[in-house]
Amino acid sequence: MLAAGATAYLALLGGAVFAGATTGAPAAAESTSSAAAPERLAAATTPSPAATVATRPVPAAPAAATRIRTCSAAAAASDSRLEQFQARVVNANTGEVLFDRGGSTPSRTASVLKVLTAAAALSVLGPDYRLSTTVVRGAEPGTVVLVGGGDVTLSRMPSGTDTAYDGAAHLDDLAAQVKASWNADPATAGTPITTVVLDSSYFSGDAWQPSWNRKELYDGYMPEITALMVDGDRDNPTRNTSARSEDPVQRAGTAFADALGGVSTVLGTAPAGAPVLGQVHSQPVSTLVQQTLIVSDNTIAEALARVTAIQAGAGSSFGSLQQGITSGLAAYGLDTSALRIVDGSGLSGDNAVPPSYLTALLIQVENRVGNLGALYDGLPISGQTGSLSYSDRFSGSSSRADGAVHAKTGWIDDGYTLAGTIDASDGSVLTFAIYALGDVGDDAKQAIDALAATFWDCGDNLSNS
Repeated sequence: MLAAGATAYLALLGGAVFAGATTGAPAAAESTSSAAAPERLAAATTPSPAATVATRPVPAAPAAATRIRTCSAAAAASDSRLEQFQARVVNANTGEVLFDRGGSTPSRTASVLKVLTAAAALSVLGPDYRLSTTVVRGAEPGTVVLVGGGDVTLSRMPSGTDTAYDGAAHLDDLAAQVKASWNADPATAGTPITTVVLDSSYFSGDAWQPSWNRKELYDGYMPEITALMVDGDRDNPTRNTSARSEDPVQRAGTAFADALGGVSTVLGTAPAGAPVLGQVHSQPVSTLVQQTLIVSDNTIAEALARVTAIQAGAGSSFGSLQQGITSGLAAYGLDTSALRIVDGSGLSGDNAVPPSYLTALLIQVENRVGNLGALYDGLPISGQTGSLSYSDRFSGSSSRADGAVHAKTGWIDDGYTLAGTIDASDGSVLTFAIYALGDVGDDAKQAIDALAATFWDCGDNLSNS
């Protein structure tokens, strides 16, 4: 047994030596080198390089289907009466632009600018704000001061008489308050009022915007803009269109002096902290907005623009309107950097607004965001109310859109415009702005109406081609 075990041991030892000899690694070296063992272990445990496997490309997600709209307004849009034509139409529910011709280019808007003035006034002043006309005691004995606060609707007509402005305050009411206060004060009771000081300092700077054509005053569309006036300074207080005077402050002062009993008038300012003897107020801004939009009243628009600028801290002159109006519009979250505002009515050709701004703002008007419901309610309606109910608007075949278009009209010597909302035939709601600029004639209105009626036909199927 011992011999057999020895023989087996020698056989194993010989095999090991043989194996060492065949690998070229002497046994003595392996047993005495402490650094070699880890290296060999690492070599033994390092995995073989993985085989390269070709990957098959994964297809991208398929693009969403693009709707092909098939209702074209190309024929109506190519009407030569539109001259230099710009327009944009947007689906008010989705925000998708359906039709665009120069929609991002700022251009003159004519009276469509009143939409911006109204929106800014409703933001800064709020719908319940009222413009005031106040009388205070003067610094001299027998003197009172009539202080204008921008209420251009104040009337010299007797109370109870209808004027161009429904619900206007009246000078005879103000005069009655002043007389009562004067006689109730022991310091003045029994003494006569001898002088009315006329204070129109609430507005500053030019009373006439330099770019306006002076004929607008004589034709009855625009007065000089002062903080103190009566009946929009009309010769005829009952008519929307009536010639205006060269001195609205004096016209108002003379009417008030007559109501007090024929006292004299002088220009001046009220002393600080003077006791109030009487005060009357305009209709609220929500009503004033509707009154200016429905018949495109320039006078209220300019008053609202100026008071908005004052209350926004921008100033009280025409030069303040850019900052004042855009400050008011900032509440609606739209970029106003492309807007140029030089007046509140749109009479100046120097105003510039891209159609794209109007269509975006009108989506908020349609949705009555903030106080904009008052603006929507003041927009003329095709064939039914205001400046869109006249015999030359939405007539003939365009009358198929009667009642569906709520929009502000615009007209100056070198442009006709229309912007608003359309309740389209397919049930969609569109916002739109159309400019016909350049050497346009009165028949541009019919071309604009025909195009708006085509937008009504197409609705959300309106093609941009």
